[in-house]
Amino acid sequence: MTKSELKLFLDEKVVQYNHPRFLEDDPLQIPHRFTRKEDIEISGFLTATIAWGNRKSIINNASKMMELMGNTPYDFVMNHSEDDLEKLSPFVHRTFNGIDLQYFIRGIRHIYLNHGGLEPIFSQNSEKDSLQPTISSFKKVFFELPHPTRTTKHISDPVKGSAAKRINMFLRWMVRDNNTGVDFGLWKSLRPSQLSCPLDVHSGNVARKLKLLKRKQNDAKALAELDQNLRRLDASDPVKYDFALFGLGVFEKF
Repeated sequence: MTKSELKLFLDEKVVQYNHPRFLEDDPLQIPHRFTRKEDIEISGFLTATIAWGNRKSIINNASKMMELMGNTPYDFVMNHSEDDLEKLSPFVHRTFNGIDLQYFIRGIRHIYLNHGGLEPIFSQNSEKDSLQPTISSFKKVFFELPHPTRTTKHISDPVKGSAAKRINMFLRWMVRDNNTGVDFGLWKSLRPSQLSCPLDVHSGNVARKLKLLKRKQNDAKALAELDQNLRRLDASDPVKYDFALFGLGVFEKF
């Protein structure tokens, strides 16, 4: 397949999957329940944090998280009491449990109170064509408060070799435009050209079959390689191809 043929093929798949019906089985449906910017950000961040494993389970457990917060995530984050936090104790999704969720609520509140919110934090230290240094900086800020050691594993660090799939997915949700009603386009201080593909087993396997990726591990080096090749197809919005790679892998068993 030539480069132009590959681009045509993937562009057609983007149109097919970058569509509101994509939300029917995707965790992204959770932040779409809200209209307030802060509610969308917080519900999106928490949902992305637990976005590994079975997608139905992710959606069910993200819904439970929202219910535990009275379906008003921003108000809960900013105005919770210690008793309110204690009610989060029973929560569990795989290795993310109530202890982790309690700290995440504290950490998010700290960011809104002392750093202006999630968008300003992720806008700092951004590079022209990468937000990976920003993700690493975000992790340091997020854990400025006293925290359980176990909880740090739930925020990935690209500087330490992680592809940071879940945070890159969250950033896609917040930054890419809302023309198709899928992503939100809420954060105007960042550009789609800076985003990286949420690299997981599905998108990685498809990318290798299409010769967009040679590296065998799904790590930070693989992400950099994939980023470079996707930017050759569309430098202004390389991460739109996440829809194509994911759709081909999950729905078409490509």
